[in-house]
Amino acid sequence: MSDLLGERAGFVRRIGLLQAIAINMSQMCGIGPFVTIPLMVAAFGGPQAVIGFVAGAALALADGLVWAELGASLPGAGGSYVYLRQAFQYRTGKLMPFLFVWTAMLFIPLGMSTGVIGFVQYLGYLWPGMSQAQGDAVGLAVTVGIVVLLWRRVERIARLTVVLWTVMIAAVGLVVLAAFTHFSPERAFTYPAHAVELTSSHFWVGFAGGLTIGIYDYLGYNTTAYMGAEIKRPGRTLPRAILFSILGIMAIYLLLQIGTLGVVDWREMLDPHSTAGSSVASAVLERAWGRTAAEAVTVLILVTAVTSVMTGLLGGSRVPYDAARDRVFFRPYGTLHPRHRFPVLGLLTMGGIMAAGFLLGRHTDLTTVIQLLTTVMVLVQALAQIAAVTVLRRRQPALRRPYRMWLYPLPSLIALVGWLVIYGYADRNAPGRHPVEWSLAWVAAGLAAFLGWARHEREWPFGPKRISEEYLRGTDPDAAVAGAGTPLPQPD
Repeated sequence: MSDLLGERAGFVRRIGLLQAIAINMSQMCGIGPFVTIPLMVAAFGGPQAVIGFVAGAALALADGLVWAELGASLPGAGGSYVYLRQAFQYRTGKLMPFLFVWTAMLFIPLGMSTGVIGFVQYLGYLWPGMSQAQGDAVGLAVTVGIVVLLWRRVERIARLTVVLWTVMIAAVGLVVLAAFTHFSPERAFTYPAHAVELTSSHFWVGFAGGLTIGIYDYLGYNTTAYMGAEIKRPGRTLPRAILFSILGIMAIYLLLQIGTLGVVDWREMLDPHSTAGSSVASAVLERAWGRTAAEAVTVLILVTAVTSVMTGLLGGSRVPYDAARDRVFFRPYGTLHPRHRFPVLGLLTMGGIMAAGFLLGRHTDLTTVIQLLTTVMVLVQALAQIAAVTVLRRRQPALRRPYRMWLYPLPSLIALVGWLVIYGYADRNAPGRHPVEWSLAWVAAGLAAFLGWARHEREWPFGPKRISEEYLRGTDPDAAVAGAGTPLPQPD
């Protein structure tokens, strides 16, 4: 039954639990932790930076429970797009899903661009004389290569992802092993004076910056939710994939962070021109096992970076597809490749924006890209999705929920506070870059675009609201239609 309904949506349910976990973890643990450890140390001003990874894990777990309930109940292509469409259609028509797709077309490829930035950064360890122009050319070539890799059927990509996932685990495992064979507890746990002073505003500014970096490193636990129409038994698989991937990556990150701080003095990490500042994992391996071993594992780290970007773009490119098919986004985005069944225009557009984000980060700094993508994401996805859980429980109480959030509504409240802290401190952690202002401007542009689109399509507020409750029509969300069905005018 689920396969038949998946075919109606254009996708086929072929991704199982192991593949789903591999896709999530590959996206989460790409190049991120290898390039952000020095950024985290800079935010906190010492080895107490481990607090940032713990706080990021707490936020990821709380927000992951939001994704788990929504993903299990509404397993359609597009993830948040489906959730916001179902929750907010009663009052604002198609505004919220339109705004989500508008912002996702920016923040998803920006997130992927940071992986390409990290790739070039670590490549510098193997190619010390690489110039700025050469690095730019390499990054653009990697971007094109990833798009080419995704130009195929999803089940082939899923099998490839499992293989690349093992490479990722090997890369991280070798760095952790190297670190703990030359670990100095005194170096890792000797904090500067007033390191954790809760009454100091300086600590909380650093905490907000560290939380932003921490959640950025965990982002990707929701990748398979964007692919809900391609997941086998999504009512069971999606919650497990989300939670298992977060817990697994949390353990890996803590070992990586603590182990690295026990080998490399945190003060060295503050110099971006040193090996410890630009390629800290390579520095750990060189000090533990020598230059040859460091170079070999750096190659694995480069493969890990490509894996992360590939899986992120794989899931993200599905977002505009479902929206376009529901007449909530530009219609050409609703076309699948006739043979390989993937969304062509979504993949190409996000690949282009990813290339632009890579160049932006290369000619400013990585922190700027992280702050921009995070603030844009918070406004329309994170906060609205937290509200969507409560709205759907009230608006669609008959919706079958294979997974219901534990301790509801406590995880929602924790996630809400965490995202507000990140957004509230964004400008202070990126002085002169104004990520909050840019995020507001992008959303304002989205509102203007929505009004123009709604007028052309005669949608609310220039036409009737169209209510679509297709997920209430079935009894098993594992067999739910991934599309929108036929929208019906809202009765007066």
